[in-house]
Order: sequence, then structure tokens, then C-alpha cells
Amino acid sequence: MTRAAHWNRRMIVKAAGSGVLAALSAPLVQARADEAPAAKGSIKQSVCRWCYGNIPLEKLAEEAKRIGYQSIELVTPEEFPKVKSAGLTCAMLSGACKIDDCFNRKENHDQLEKAMREHIEFAASNGLPNVICFSGNRRGMSDEEGLENCALGLQRIVGLAEQKNVTICMELLNSKVDHKDYMCDNSPWGVALVKKIGSPRFKLLYDIYHMQIMEGDVIRTIRDNKDYVAHYHTGGNPGRHEIDETQELNYPAIVQAIIDTGYDGFLGQEYIPARDPLASLEQGYRICNV
Repeated sequence: MTRAAHWNRRMIVKAAGSGVLAALSAPLVQARADEAPAAKGSIKQSVCRWCYGNIPLEKLAEEAKRIGYQSIELVTPEEFPKVKSAGLTCAMLSGACKIDDCFNRKENHDQLEKAMREHIEFAASNGLPNVICFSGNRRGMSDEEGLENCALGLQRIVGLAEQKNVTICMELLNSKVDHKDYMCDNSPWGVALVKKIGSPRFKLLYDIYHMQIMEGDVIRTIRDNKDYVAHYHTGGNPGRHEIDETQELNYPAIVQAIIDTGYDGFLGQEYIPARDPLASLEQGYRICNV
């Protein structure tokens, strides 16, 4: 017997003795509807609405509530009453600006100021913590000019956000696969913008899926940039599907790293289910319920 074979045998015996082998070999079984997992309270979880667009919002909110989620996010002010009626909040309000055409264009600032002010006021009146925004695409613009333009536009609304205790969050998205030419596609650029704005009410939405594609080194980046992030999104890579063992990110470890930074916000599940959507949604909750 080779040393490698001997070592593998020792590990299998050890696993079997501890009960781990049985757990690893057991098939994934969908939990019964009346057996929602108990929340451990370490991190609040949210569901991104657009990933479940084929499910009526009222039904999605009902099922999310049953599973243990506390929020349906990326809904508009018009959609929020359906979420609220289910006893859930909205961790990230959407609808004020577009991904590809936003704050890095000065000609957008007047319209964006009006829309963002309305969304900030709505969020404040409903006790919602965050409003999403985007950089927009480069379209030949340098990152330096885009940074300056974004700062100019955001400085017009960040004072209201401070007054209303609502955080404006710019999302980090990948420009390699999903959002070609998007400007806010890396942590250093986003952090530089947060520092330039200099307000506790402007921070980043760190999307783990997107930044795995652009940067990798997720846990170290989360630790190093904890003061500049107000919200997190999940997603399996490659494919942006379930966040389980079929993909390359270790979500229990990532979520624990987020918790260890002292983060007390929401974790938004933003993956497109490749299997039964509600079973996948429950699986995602369990994986991140560390």
C-alpha cells in the first residue's frame, strides 16, 4: 500500500468514525415545508427578487418568510407593499437608475438626483436601510474621469442620505462576463470612490459572485475592505447558479469571514436557480446559516 493510499484509508476510517462519512454520502433532500431551518442569528438573509421572476411576488415573500429570510430586495417602491404585507423588509431598494447608464455621466446627474432623492425619502419613511446605485459603463471614458463624475453626482444626494439614515450603495459588478464595459468592476476603484465621498452613508455593495470573476481572493478582500462595504450578494461561480458544492466558492467560510468583521447587515441571495427554485432558495439559506 502506498503512503497516499494509506493516508486516504486513514481519513475515510476517521470520517466514518465521526459520522462525517454518512453525512457526505447522504443525498440532498428537500426539507419539508413545515421544517424551516432555525436561524442562528449570525447574519440576516435576503432574497433578490429578479432571480425568482417567475414566482409571483406574494408567493415568493410567503415562502421566503417560511424559510427564515427577513427581506426581499431589489424591489421598487411600487412593489414594496407586497413584501411588507408578508412581514418582510427590503434590504436594498431598487429602481432609481440603470446599470449601464448612471453616475459616471454628468448629463445624468439632474435626473438621478431627483430619482435618488425620491427613493431615499421612501426608504426612510419605510425603515429601509439601503438604496442601490451604479457607476454606468465606460464607453471610452477613463476610470479617473468616471470616478470624478460619480463623486460629483453622489455629493448632490449624500447629504440627504445622512439626514435620513439611509445608505447609498454602489454595486461592484464584473465586466468580464455579465456586464461588459461596466466601470465599477473592481474593489480598489470602488473603495477610492467611497473615500472620495467621505460619508458613512455612501458605501459599496460587494457582490461575491462578480468579484470572484474579477479579482478572486474574496475573504482577504472582505477583511481588508470591511469599512467600505454596506451589503453583500451571493452567487455560484461559474454559472451564477446554486451556491453549493457544484461551484468553486466556499460560502460557509465566506459568510463566517463576513460575520467576523462585525457586519450586522443583510446577505442577499442573488443566484439563478438551476433546479427547483424554492428548494434551491431553502438550500442557500441553510448553507449561509452559519
